[in-house]
Amino acid sequence: MSHSITPPVGVTAPLTDAIAEAEQMIASADFVNSEQDLAEGYDYLAGSIAAIVQLVRSRQKSHPNFITSTGPTTKMGLDNPDTLYYHADLEDGGTYVVRGHRGSTADLSFQVLTGDYTPSSVPGGDDAFDDRRIPIDANGDFEITFGPPIEGERPDYFVLADGASMLSVREVYSDWTQHKGAIWIERLGTAGTAPTEPDLARVTRRYATAGKMLTSRINTWFNFPKWFYLDEPVNTFTTPRLTPGGLATQYSSVGHFRLADNEAMVITVPKTSAPYQGFQLGSMWYISLDYVNHQTSLNSAQAQVDPDGMIRMVVSRRNPGIANWIETTGRTSGIMQFRWQRTDQPITTDDGPRAQVIDIGDVAQHLPYLSHNTVDAAGWAERIAARQRAFAERMLL
Repeated sequence: MSHSITPPVGVTAPLTDAIAEAEQMIASADFVNSEQDLAEGYDYLAGSIAAIVQLVRSRQKSHPNFITSTGPTTKMGLDNPDTLYYHADLEDGGTYVVRGHRGSTADLSFQVLTGDYTPSSVPGGDDAFDDRRIPIDANGDFEITFGPPIEGERPDYFVLADGASMLSVREVYSDWTQHKGAIWIERLGTAGTAPTEPDLARVTRRYATAGKMLTSRINTWFNFPKWFYLDEPVNTFTTPRLTPGGLATQYSSVGHFRLADNEAMVITVPKTSAPYQGFQLGSMWYISLDYVNHQTSLNSAQAQVDPDGMIRMVVSRRNPGIANWIETTGRTSGIMQFRWQRTDQPITTDDGPRAQVIDIGDVAQHLPYLSHNTVDAAGWAERIAARQRAFAERMLL
């Protein structure tokens, strides 16, 4: 005897409608000037769709797991090429044990987020700290707990704020051959049990949630550069400051560039004592450029440091023949950002970058240690190959 049901109508409509709306947002962006700009926008949309679908299907508050928040194919929010991003869902009434092993990376940080990113605000970053605040044993292992208020204070216990919804973890590389650690999460009282299987109503709600999240995500990151970047004079950097909505020990200096084919930007910045100091370019979609097959980012461990302690980089479309060339990958405009992390002291104006736009043919005149900076075609290919291999290794370890 066979049974049949009448399937509901329009289950996927909230998501497909949101995709169509997001497509129009991409097509109407005021910085789209070429087919290549559109191609990049639509590819960015594809990555956003993939990320959102994964997110709603993996959400599990009773049995949370860490999942990748953003990566090379699901970029958002000017993702840092030096960072691995993870997150797990939380409820402010729950208690969660996080266990792990500290790798050899430059920084490991935790941030409890309350609420979601919206087009007009970012989550509070008060509940943000790095692994210097947690007990780690001689083997590199750690166990910390997040939960409701308790009596007394424990170095391994962190109180979840009202409305806590997510634990974000960032593992930051300096040398890309460093090894990441391991981390996992368990909600107390759930070990040995299984989560409830999703029913039709829950799966249907997922499509509605995915639709809302997709348009919010696209809209948010459209606006973010306007809030923090595009009001600044072009081809300049802001004074270093604590990153808005970010980590408690992260400073940043930001800007946006616009360079003609025959122009280059020479950026001079001191190498500081900060365990992590990195620079990157981003597109107008507020995502990183291809940092695997092109040198669109450099940190202080990768960059050529001159004998006077300064790092001098050249941003341009054309190859100036130096090791610290930052490739725009054909773009004439985009986003620029410096980050300093795990620092115990403020990053001051003197620690920040200086930028000068020059003719590409005059680069040598602005590099006082040119002999330290030059690299031929074979040397450049070796630099890119090293990036490709280190990236492939870190994604699998």
